Amino acid sequence: MNYLVNILGRSGLLKRDLDYHLLRAAMVIIFVWFGYDKWFEAEIRDLIPLISNGPLISWTLPVLGVRGTSFLLGASEWTFGLLLLLGFWNKKLGVLGALGSCATFIGTLTILPFAPGAWHPEAGGFPAMTIVSAFLLKDLVLLVVSFYLLKQDVARVINARALPITKNLDKSSNVLKAGRS
Repeated sequence: MNYLVNILGRSGLLKRDLDYHLLRAAMVIIFVWFGYDKWFEAEIRDLIPLISNGPLISWTLPVLGVRGTSFLLGASEWTFGLLLLLGFWNKKLGVLGALGSCATFIGTLTILPFAPGAWHPEAGGFPAMTIVSAFLLKDLVLLVVSFYLLKQDVARVINARALPITKNLDKSSNVLKAGRS
């Protein structure tokens, strides 16, 4: 086991921020792909039973209609995906993308208890999942990843703000040291 751990340790898996960058890239791909699907009526029609039973999203169907709901979801997912992508270079934009991502997956997870056909009646109902509940439950992992990215980006923004202060303090302490010499 030690041999395996040593090999993995030298392999590059532990390179600085690899996990952070892989998770960000995965979230961008997910938002681009799922957002793409929302532009097609067939996709949104399949989601109507879920959307109409979602406590945080059900308002969209009577207010925006099926097509408007589809556009809202597709545009939102592409916006959050773009913000997450831009977060590779600009952590403040990454914060916005991660916040939107968190909101997205909180919204979809609230559908889980109310989703029609989510629990196998033949297996006694809850907690015996059907494909419907399994489809929604994956968003728990996506919410955790979103929160991780949010935490990382907020910390990086705060650290970037503190860095110039530290540099200025270092410069002023060097000036003081030079003045004492």
